[in-house]
Amino acid sequence: MGRVVLVTGVAGTFAARVSRTLVELGAGSGIDRVVGIDTRLPEGDLGGVKFVRADIRTPVIGKVMAVEDVDLVVHLDVNPSDLAPGGGAKERNVIGTMQLLAACQRSSHVAKLVLGSSTAVYGTSPRDPALFTESTSPQGGVRSGFPKDAVEVESYVRGFARRRPDVIITTLRLAQILHPDIETPLRNYLANPLLPSALGFDPRIQFTHLDDALEVFTEAVVADRPGTFNVAGDGVMLLSQLARRLGKPVIPLPPPGFGALAGRAIRTMGGQMSPDLHRVLMYGRAVDTSALRDIFGFDPKHTTEETFEEFRATQRPGMLAGIGGSR
Repeated sequence: MGRVVLVTGVAGTFAARVSRTLVELGAGSGIDRVVGIDTRLPEGDLGGVKFVRADIRTPVIGKVMAVEDVDLVVHLDVNPSDLAPGGGAKERNVIGTMQLLAACQRSSHVAKLVLGSSTAVYGTSPRDPALFTESTSPQGGVRSGFPKDAVEVESYVRGFARRRPDVIITTLRLAQILHPDIETPLRNYLANPLLPSALGFDPRIQFTHLDDALEVFTEAVVADRPGTFNVAGDGVMLLSQLARRLGKPVIPLPPPGFGALAGRAIRTMGGQMSPDLHRVLMYGRAVDTSALRDIFGFDPKHTTEETFEEFRATQRPGMLAGIGGSR
């Protein structure tokens, strides 16, 4: 009999894509059923995914897992505050993860957990290395907001791993996906007609291609790939390059108070900016993906530049401005 996979946060656009991809693989890959859980209804068709409307922040998650005989969990309900509809991102990220892990702890069926994490766990600081490896400690910028949530979520997962060494755990730290249909802080920022930047800073940016992200999660589900892995396209791009290729003017703002000034400027244009993005727009962030290739066994097919160029080719003036509400 095949595995029953539970995907959290399935109303989000990326989690929905992951769920549908797993369903399409079918029994030949060892997957019998895919169950998706979220507090709100998905906007699109989930195909053969069974949807359960429930809140992972409550003990009901344990009942769902028991009723559905879940033996593999893909946790994708960890998001920045601006991508969490209705607010409550901190509770959804941290309390939701705690409840989910408690349910996994009690379950005798769960054999694998795949965590969708973020390179935000490394923070952002002027003291950052050129490339973060999976063992690098953050130099700063993880004391608040989504980076702090991501660090706490991973720490809870490590604690769970110590209590349940029989469960295979894969943690995937993704650089932000750049795709017109997948809402991320950088995608929303690049949708604005004018791009605020910190005067004197030109940060290095990395992206993950949607196809690579789907493939690496699929591989983590159908095969056993324990460990923690950075996921990003090769190479980096400078913020000035992104703006120039998009044909959008940059608004240089003073570094002191840059986050507040940039947020105010974008709101006047009817756009949005993640409250945690301003540090990335000053110091940037880039990760080493050697472990993904050498240990996990996956080689991303798209570089950061190729991912950006595909995104740029889809853009029309105002195409994404003001979009919100999907995770």
